[in-house]
Amino acid sequence: MTGVAIIGGGKGGTALIEIFHKDPLVKILGIADVDSKAPGLKLARKLGIPTTTDFKKLASLKNLDILIDVTGNADVEEAIRRLRPPGLAIIGGITAKFMWQLIEAQIKSKDELERHLLEYQALFRLYLREARHAVTEERTRIALDLHDGLVQTLVGINYKMDLLDQKLFSDPAEVKAAVGDTRALLKNAIEEARQVVFNLKPIQFDKLDLIPALRGYLKSYEKQSGITTTLKSMGKESRIPSRTKIFLFRILQETLSNVQKHSKAKQVHLEIQVKEKDLEATIRDDGIGFNLEDVNRNPEKWASFGLRGVEERAKLLGGTAEIRSQPRQGTLIRVILPLENQEDTVPGLKTSRPLLAKTNFPF
Repeated sequence: MTGVAIIGGGKGGTALIEIFHKDPLVKILGIADVDSKAPGLKLARKLGIPTTTDFKKLASLKNLDILIDVTGNADVEEAIRRLRPPGLAIIGGITAKFMWQLIEAQIKSKDELERHLLEYQALFRLYLREARHAVTEERTRIALDLHDGLVQTLVGINYKMDLLDQKLFSDPAEVKAAVGDTRALLKNAIEEARQVVFNLKPIQFDKLDLIPALRGYLKSYEKQSGITTTLKSMGKESRIPSRTKIFLFRILQETLSNVQKHSKAKQVHLEIQVKEKDLEATIRDDGIGFNLEDVNRNPEKWASFGLRGVEERAKLLGGTAEIRSQPRQGTLIRVILPLENQEDTVPGLKTSRPLLAKTNFPF
């Protein structure tokens, strides 16, 4: 076993301890640093390695084969050479500098790996939170759709049936009119039930046709919101991965819902462009807009406007979301999603582009 002593308890000495302590062929006999609180000395004490603030004492240690100086101090190097006992190898100067460069590269590599692991962990937690949020959001929306639409229609039909029962023989003319009203209500109930089913499964998974699904959704959206919509698509839809289609549909669905809730818009224009390496989707409305800087400073407003959900969904696919708005000038949201390796890789780690406050775009 090789006996080693280290002069210097900074990053270099700490890294050497971490490397040599795990090596069964090396035993660290001691470490020295003038600062008793140096990180290398603290680590050595935890591991049971002798420490000192006088590096000269290391040269007299028994079974010492190699003395490593990572201080880079010329006075320390000269003193060691004068104290050097026979048979002791000293690593210092240029050799120690080269060793430190290797160690530093290893430290940077380790730090970089840890940073990426933390980013992936954060992204994974975001993915789980987004998935749970999406499920809760969909359940709430479906419950509201059923309660405000289908259930109310069925209550109306039940009321009409009671009226028919009361007037069946006493007023045939009113009964006939009530039957016509009941038929109309039934048609509405059927349409509302179909809409609920469509919202549950907007993109047919056997075909995964995004543009036809969007056109169908926009028809019902216009009827429900009273907002005129247009859709323009460019490029081959076949190049869009299946998962991207589903995420993009949900992003557009959430954005249109926000337009209906907040913008007081009369028109919304959607544009989807499939490019060589990415997909760009733009949603532009002619509504009242908002002060982007004020909203950006207020996390509650950012969440209530639905902008956070758009950003997070885009980020889960390694994409970006850009929001532009000004009071009385409408709002524009641009989402860019990568097309490559979407099926087989973990979502990317790109960060969202800076939000732009200066805009001037008539509808």
